[in-house]
Amino acid sequence: MKVVVTSGKRKTAVARAVAREGAGRIRVNRIPIEIFHQELPRKIMMEPLKMAQDLVKNVDIDVKVSGGGIMGQAEAVRTAIARALVEFSGDEELRKLFLEYDRTLLVNDVRRKLPKLQGGRGARKRRQTSYR
Repeated sequence: MKVVVTSGKRKTAVARAVAREGAGRIRVNRIPIEIFHQELPRKIMMEPLKMAQDLVKNVDIDVKVSGGGIMGQAEAVRTAIARALVEFSGDEELRKLFLEYDRTLLVNDVRRKLPKLQGGRGARKRRQTSYR
């Protein structure tokens, strides 16, 4: 039985996906992806599944995701699922299709939050100066 383990990251969210032969069940933190509670993150997570179409019917994917917020987790899951499908199938055409559509399907997004700097409340905001 073939088993593939992949991961995806976005900001501080980390998703780990395990793909194995099966009946097409995709679960995120033990919840079927079709009944995931919020619509926009669900659509983001399902993008690679819609693009792979027939391949998904032969693969079970279990994803565990932690850290970050809802959207960061959704994008991490999306990357982990896409990588699992490409590695499980070994299909170079699918890989090219994912890269043409959106590079972050297969490559982690390396952008992080800027650190807080001295002289202000955050990374960009500064205390106002008085000129009088």
